[in-house]
Amino acid sequence: MFMKSRSRCSGSFLKTPVIACLVLFLTASLGARAELLIRITEGAGSAIPIAVVPFAESGSMPAGDKVGSIVQADLTMSGEFRPLEPSKMLSLPSERSEVYFRDWRMLGQRYVLVGQLTRNGDRIQARYELFDVNQEKRILGETAAVPASNLRSLGHHISDRVYEAITGAPGVFSTKLAYITVSGEGEQTRYRLQVSDVDGKRSKVRLESREPILSPAWSPDGKKLAYVSFETGKPVIFVHELATGERQKVADFPGLNSAPAWSTDGRSLLMTLSRDGNAEIYRMDLASRNLTRLTDHWAIDTEAAWDHADRGIYFTSDRSGGPQLYHMERPGAEPRRITFGSRYNARPRPSPTGDYVYYVHQRDSAFHIARTNLETGEETVITRTGSDESPSVAPNGRLLIYATRQNGEGVLTVVSADGGAAYSLPASEGEVREPAWGPVTR
Repeated sequence: MFMKSRSRCSGSFLKTPVIACLVLFLTASLGARAELLIRITEGAGSAIPIAVVPFAESGSMPAGDKVGSIVQADLTMSGEFRPLEPSKMLSLPSERSEVYFRDWRMLGQRYVLVGQLTRNGDRIQARYELFDVNQEKRILGETAAVPASNLRSLGHHISDRVYEAITGAPGVFSTKLAYITVSGEGEQTRYRLQVSDVDGKRSKVRLESREPILSPAWSPDGKKLAYVSFETGKPVIFVHELATGERQKVADFPGLNSAPAWSTDGRSLLMTLSRDGNAEIYRMDLASRNLTRLTDHWAIDTEAAWDHADRGIYFTSDRSGGPQLYHMERPGAEPRRITFGSRYNARPRPSPTGDYVYYVHQRDSAFHIARTNLETGEETVITRTGSDESPSVAPNGRLLIYATRQNGEGVLTVVSADGGAAYSLPASEGEVREPAWGPVTR
């Protein structure tokens, strides 16, 4: 690994193996703490106008956010929609017979979502319909039910269905984020591995330590996280079962153990190890713990990720004199360099469709997130902040989350894949870094 930024334990592309940090592990708390706050910072000019009408309610509803408000917020933060404020609506229909398309056309709306919530005991059922205003036809009509304590999941589910019905791409509002928060100073510093909804709500601490936690990575079924922890006095890779809290130490070799990345079948991990003296990329079969060495070079090779076909890998290497991205089409093949636009390109994260690879890119003295079109080789810088790291791509390939700094503090920022819309997710306390976007599990 190589150092890019603020801390020798930061988890970025490190120049020197980091094994000197003393660690005291603390018992993990499963309570909510330090939720992220959402701030829309930039919208897309081509956002689709949609009216999310507040849902009618029958029976006692839990206090807190309304389902319609959750859907409206989800669609807004995608950057692809511009929901109409309820105060500007001419009526509040809850079913097809109450929808007057002329009114919605007058308001410039292309779509309108209506619905009803009914409570039956400890469950709440939603019936909702989505209409194309110009064509005056229903394009989605469904029912869904959840426990009364889980209204946020119902709202995210409806958002996913609406998003897919209009764009044709799966929604990601029901997925999760993993990230690290850092608070305190000196001996009071605390690192916390947290999991939340994509809007930062319902955060839970999964691991807490006085020493760094780095590189969280989701298993493809969303049930486990792999990460690097310094709790034993050196970097060690763990696999953490979220439902039970059970952890397994999977890589504790001499030297560096870092940068875990799951295969799509969940049976193996890519990782960077210096067990043989140099930082190289290995594949570990998790059932047998057998290792296969994938790179063999005098340079430092690290930060591997499987390509979209799950046959080859992207990785960072300084074999050309500085950190650049390479692609190995299959184990044993000659790696091919794919970035040339600056002296520093690191931490590759391919899109799910294989069209692009995203990465940290240095331009002048600033670090941005860029992407390269894998067919044409065209490079595009997509972020406007200047101290960016740790990109992670949403499972539908339409959004990207990364860590950056605002007003001297670490925050997360989400941008559309083309950089056209953005929102930030600062922590309610401390700093937040190392984001990982979870898979679609529904």
